[in-house]
Amino acid sequence: MTVVIDYDAGNLKSVEKAFLALGEEVSITRNPEEILAADRVVLPGVGSFGDAMSRLRQYGLTSVIHEVIDRKTPFLGICLGLQLLFESSEECEGVEGLGIFKGKILRIPGGEGRKIPHMGWNSLEIRQKSRLFAGVRENAYVYFVHSYYLKAEDETQVAAFTDYGVRIHAAVEKGNVMACQFHPEKSGSVGLEILKNFVRMERGG
Repeated sequence: MTVVIDYDAGNLKSVEKAFLALGEEVSITRNPEEILAADRVVLPGVGSFGDAMSRLRQYGLTSVIHEVIDRKTPFLGICLGLQLLFESSEECEGVEGLGIFKGKILRIPGGEGRKIPHMGWNSLEIRQKSRLFAGVRENAYVYFVHSYYLKAEDETQVAAFTDYGVRIHAAVEKGNVMACQFHPEKSGSVGLEILKNFVRMERGG
């Protein structure tokens, strides 16, 4: 069973649809017991960093997420879900994130011919030995929608990079926790291959 955490941050149905396409049983919930019992957990999200953290706290989900990760349950953050795994964001100064990873969430700099938010397809530079990207071809294209980007403190945890006027850490991976700034559920066959790799992961792996 794959559980998608519901904290009113949108993008839930497209994530559910992608996992269903892989033959997965999926539940969208904010029930702590159901989340803790899951084989794997997904934290999607679009919108504001500050609003999202407020809702996670309102629903009592921050401690649940930490417990899921401590239990070595495979965990995937998507888009805003990646950013929330870090300590803070320039978008909402003074708001603490989940602090699972160390690094900065920064605003994408504007520039000639570069629109913000960044919306569209970009190619990935994939780090070797990433489990999330096993079998995914180098320079594969995936779909992004974001105004802020990740600069991780520890680049050994970065699983993929892309460029949009600045070097973007497009995915991270540490033990059972991984996250993508892009939307695998909206990235066609490449995205489904990434989600399939996640589904294959086992607790404690």
